[in-house]
Amino acid sequence: MKKVFALLLALTMVLGLAACGEKPADDQSGEKVITIGIYEPSSGANGAGGKKEVLGIEYANSVVNTVTIGGEEYKIKTYAVDNQSENDKGVSAAEQLVSEGVAIVLGSYGSGVSMAAAPVFEEAKIAAIGCSCTNPGVTLGNPYYYRVCYLDPFQGSVLANLAKDEFDAKVAYVFTELGDDYSVGLGEYFTQECERLGIQVVADQNPAGNTDMSGFINAAKAANADVIFAPTSTTVASLLIDQAASAGIPLIAGDTWDDAVILQSATKSGADVYFSTFYDEGASQAAADFMSGFQGWLNANSDKLANNGGTDTVSAVSALGYDAYMVAVEAIKAADSADSEAIAAALAGVKYTGVTGDVVFDAEGDVDKNIIFIKGVDTAKGEFYSVKEQGLSK
Repeated sequence: MKKVFALLLALTMVLGLAACGEKPADDQSGEKVITIGIYEPSSGANGAGGKKEVLGIEYANSVVNTVTIGGEEYKIKTYAVDNQSENDKGVSAAEQLVSEGVAIVLGSYGSGVSMAAAPVFEEAKIAAIGCSCTNPGVTLGNPYYYRVCYLDPFQGSVLANLAKDEFDAKVAYVFTELGDDYSVGLGEYFTQECERLGIQVVADQNPAGNTDMSGFINAAKAANADVIFAPTSTTVASLLIDQAASAGIPLIAGDTWDDAVILQSATKSGADVYFSTFYDEGASQAAADFMSGFQGWLNANSDKLANNGGTDTVSAVSALGYDAYMVAVEAIKAADSADSEAIAAALAGVKYTGVTGDVVFDAEGDVDKNIIFIKGVDTAKGEFYSVKEQGLSK
């Protein structure tokens, strides 16, 4: 559908571009400038993750900060807004990006805020590339939203297969966050696959603001759960990990747990933690090169290092932010235009080999990634380690 839309849009651009004109800008030095908008949380429940995603984008901008359009060199600038991890605040943040005249948008960490902003970008005819927003609703029915990450139906299914294959799970305790689209959605997809695999599910939801996990841990123990599946924010995760270690039940989670906060909590408590992720530095030379370059860039700037949680641990969302930026640059090149509609028309046909894998968009604007990296925490060494690459069992 999106590729058909892109072709129609391209034809419209050919006929109408002369009338509407491109929208380049000149900075104070007289350079031609094109601006990439960053729609991410730097505050609220997902602020820590959003900052790490932005770091990947900023690092990419330090690597590639110019692009040739129509034979002229343009400086690529970024303009960031804080969607505050809240859907209603996200709408006004998206409107701010539109008013700034950005050519394309990257983000957001958090599927709910991405879906909230989608109609704003669609109305403005500005394409958005999600970095780590995995809920299917982000791109569904919106011809202007794309993403470089895998989706929750696949992630949930893979993690249920992990519970069966690695832990021979007969009972899974599913712990989600009430009102969080990502958490609830991923919990549902995990549950659906558990039912197919014959795994019994006992489910609970954590209300907003609750910090006492003891009741949930006791419920998991009472259910004789073989695993606890907890697709939660890192804030809730750290509380859960601290209180779950004594129960001796392995914890499985989704991509949000690929974070230094999880490493610190699990190492301190000795909890048995596993999670899915988008990136493994050992998967390719490009992935390894990204890790070394990104860490060097972080360590050279104390503010960047602070935004990464004070360590140079590389989060998968930073790698996704890097790839999303590079895909945006490829779309600008393909359009050979600074006009947002022309870039949106070109985006569907972009093919790019990134540090998180190949990016080729399907009809909905999603990428076809059929393998997920599973990592765990080595609590003795205080570091993440690669467990396996996991697909779906037949």
